[in-house]
Amino acid sequence: MAEQSLRDKTVKGVAWSGAGNVSQFAITFVVSIVLARLLTPDDYGLIGIITIFTTVCNVLINGGFSSALIRKKEVKREDYNTVFIVNLVMSSALYLFIFVCSPLIADFFCREELIPLTRVSSLSLLLGALAIVQQTRLTKQIDFKTQTKVTFISSLLSGVIGISMALVGCGVWSLVGQMLSYQFLRTMLLWWNNRWIPNLSFSITSYKEMFTYGWKIMAVDIINSIWSELYQVVVGKFYAPSTLGQYTRAKHFSQVLSNSLTIVVRQVSFPVMSNIQDERGRLVSAIRRIIRLTMFFSAISLFVLGAISEPLLYCLIGPKWHEASLYMPIICISSSLFPLHAINLNILEVQGRSDLFLGIEIIKKILIIIPLYVGAVVGIIPMLWINLLISVVSFFLNSYYTGKLLGYSPWMQIKDISPSFGVALATAVPVWLLKFLPLSNWFILPLMLLLSVFIFFGICNLFRIKEYKETVELLTPFLKKIKR
Repeated sequence: MAEQSLRDKTVKGVAWSGAGNVSQFAITFVVSIVLARLLTPDDYGLIGIITIFTTVCNVLINGGFSSALIRKKEVKREDYNTVFIVNLVMSSALYLFIFVCSPLIADFFCREELIPLTRVSSLSLLLGALAIVQQTRLTKQIDFKTQTKVTFISSLLSGVIGISMALVGCGVWSLVGQMLSYQFLRTMLLWWNNRWIPNLSFSITSYKEMFTYGWKIMAVDIINSIWSELYQVVVGKFYAPSTLGQYTRAKHFSQVLSNSLTIVVRQVSFPVMSNIQDERGRLVSAIRRIIRLTMFFSAISLFVLGAISEPLLYCLIGPKWHEASLYMPIICISSSLFPLHAINLNILEVQGRSDLFLGIEIIKKILIIIPLYVGAVVGIIPMLWINLLISVVSFFLNSYYTGKLLGYSPWMQIKDISPSFGVALATAVPVWLLKFLPLSNWFILPLMLLLSVFIFFGICNLFRIKEYKETVELLTPFLKKIKR
């Protein structure tokens, strides 16, 4: 693929993927504000418990086959058919398993209402499985324009359904309705916009080939999902459901931005890097630029979000969520590293070293036992601080083999991202200090936002930050096209 063609596809991919995630973020953000005012922390706590199980099941359903399809240079029709059948069988089996085990889940968390909630909400597993191959086909083509439209429509309509249910007094079922309607609409629209129809032909050869690569990715994703959800297990088991609701709201507001950015980076960088995996010079150059520009946005946005968290939550969802504002700044700082982790792990996938990917994740998950123990016996805030430390250690583990395979060492990466974190810290600290002024939160919040914009642009222009200049140059042609 020619340099300019790849660059154009990358820019368009980032732009459309970013637009899709921004639109979903904006809609989800507004919907979550409305629902948080209509519902209680306990409602969110119950859904948080159910999410523990559906998240892990979704990883098992995918099985790493999506990554295998995207990485494979020549994909045959039988490959898509095989993956579709595997997804369908796994989702059906896991749904039946959760349906049978729902009374045990309810007993463990001492909440009887979890039985019907778990059985109904888990239908999302079946709906989601039907869409995996359709989305993978679009991702492989770097077609994020179609995915953006699907995301926008699904998020908007499901948000309306969730709010409508909350307004008529459906309580926690409003969240279930929103979840299921989103998956249903997304699946229907992906099928509508794809010309591929499965013929249910299964190839053992294709299965073995993709499973050989994909099972390690699946194992990594399972480990990641289980360990990520263990935080909610600890909070849900050792604290009241309302406390879990506070934690999940803090996690949602903190990570919705970082997760969106991470998804964009993973979706676009993986197929792009796969196309140039045999050209080391181009690959390293592309990776360095992706890391610098991604972390520029991630560090600044997450640090500022953490700085304004207390007045933001007070103004948006009310004082009943004050406890969440104590957790949010720490989660924001930790979340700012998510895209960096994703890029380094993508490199291992592109290089075909899913074995290293798996080994690194096992080591990191052993380390995560420490904050989980602290959360169970000491408290949630100490757990979050230790988790931040583990996230920094994880960066060195993730990037070690990037240095070995491509000569792009952890210290080179730190040098590349240090200007971004310098700007982020210089912007966030003065903004955070404004919270101590004896003023109303309704006045402090806009003051914080104005100050953050003033400091950010002031620093970028005064010190001529390279990442800022590159971002402007990258976005200018795309913005001109939109104006036309």
